[in-house]
Amino acid sequence: MSDSTLRVFDTEQRIRLGIWGLGRGLSFFQTCAALNMEVVAGCDYNQHMRERFLEHVPGAFATGDAEEFLAQDFDAVLLATFCPAHAEDAIACLKAGKHVLSEVTAFHTMAEGVRLADAVESSGRVYNMVENYPFTAANMYLARKWREGLFGELMYGEYEYVHEILTLAYTYIDGQPIVPGNQVHSWRSWINFHYYNTHSLGPMMHITGLRPTRVVSLPSEQRLPGYLMKGIHGMGGIAPSLINMSNGSVVRNLMGATTNDTHVQRLWGTKGSAELVDGQLRLRLGGSGSSPRLEVHPKWDELGELAAQTGHGGGDFWVLYYFAREILEGTPAPFDIYNAADCTIPGILAYRSSVEGGKPFDVPDFRNKSERDQYRSDDFSQPRYDVKNGLFPPDADPALTCQFSLTMRDLVNHTNIYRAYRDWSKVAGDVKDPARLIKLADELIDVLPHLQRTQKVARNIAEAYPSSDGARVLRETLERSEEALTSRPEYAEELARERIRLAAGVA
Repeated sequence: MSDSTLRVFDTEQRIRLGIWGLGRGLSFFQTCAALNMEVVAGCDYNQHMRERFLEHVPGAFATGDAEEFLAQDFDAVLLATFCPAHAEDAIACLKAGKHVLSEVTAFHTMAEGVRLADAVESSGRVYNMVENYPFTAANMYLARKWREGLFGELMYGEYEYVHEILTLAYTYIDGQPIVPGNQVHSWRSWINFHYYNTHSLGPMMHITGLRPTRVVSLPSEQRLPGYLMKGIHGMGGIAPSLINMSNGSVVRNLMGATTNDTHVQRLWGTKGSAELVDGQLRLRLGGSGSSPRLEVHPKWDELGELAAQTGHGGGDFWVLYYFAREILEGTPAPFDIYNAADCTIPGILAYRSSVEGGKPFDVPDFRNKSERDQYRSDDFSQPRYDVKNGLFPPDADPALTCQFSLTMRDLVNHTNIYRAYRDWSKVAGDVKDPARLIKLADELIDVLPHLQRTQKVARNIAEAYPSSDGARVLRETLERSEEALTSRPEYAEELARERIRLAAGVA
């Protein structure tokens, strides 16, 4: 049954929905029809995002002006604006009388969180956070079984959201380069990885029903090349936070960007344990470390099958479903303002812990107004990169520097293809499936002319403004591409000969 014919809620009431932030926000709209939602308005300052929105939702209202957007006649906002702006934007929606479904994270500073909680309580409107990772088939299965007591009490957990997204520092979410090209992304270019902690902590909270109570994280100095912020600030690094949960257990919450994207999940309970690795869910049941360990296959019901057709393993459907259900039926959703705060605050405090040398911090419970009041003036946050003016000196020639975002995007992508082939070729004799190396060689052969053209533009920009941040990240990426080797005209012939030798070895 398709999402256009399935009737989820037994009511004729419709929720008129506006989407604020048409990059990530646009990925939700196809699910709305089955959930009594009608998308009627969109807002984004990027014209190409608005144009794409209107292609999918012809006849809807579209604007780049937030006040004009919020003045329209609709009931609820799916808020997917810039991450550090979520709290103030959500407050504006609530003041306009709209229900709010906010992308993660809920707020960027503790003081913003206090203002947001106050605004939700005084508004009488529904507020939910789009934490979608708990709502995969595997995680929903674990949550059901945890509530049934199958695993006992949580002893320890490890959840990982390690995701290297370097190109998104220089593009919009749809991969289009930032405009003007001498600027960088408004938050993905600088935000510290600890802040984006909810996709790993959220599943742990939902499965076990526990909340975080204390957090600590050690400083981590190493960064991947190509990122703008150095040291312990910004993206491009990796380090876990350790979190006490409300039953006294400990969770290792790992975020960051490194050379291995991973979403491994492990839970140890007093009666049983579970691990989710590469999409395979295995349980060890029997109350002993040597108990039988078997793979299980969680199954969806009809509603779950509809969910599985949407993004993030079904999670995008479920957060919309819970939001609509709360508006239509009054049933509380999993991530209300208080659970959203529980899930957001440990990221803020983990970053703070790291810059203060590993100092532990208690996680306040924003349900308790006296605890909340202690943070009304707490505006601590990381330094922000100057996304408009930080790359190049003020007198730089825009005809040259506005090529930066496109050049950086393509240089990173082409270099990744080169490095995959070159580094794997160093262990070619050890690879179980050597035919894969031929495919990597073919991919590099196809992209090499584009890499060489991009290297020339990158070198021109870097040499024109050698002391700039833009030049630094270009040089770091050129070094990864082994420019001295790969930019030579004869390298294409050398690569073709290497490919022939590889093929002969496979044969």
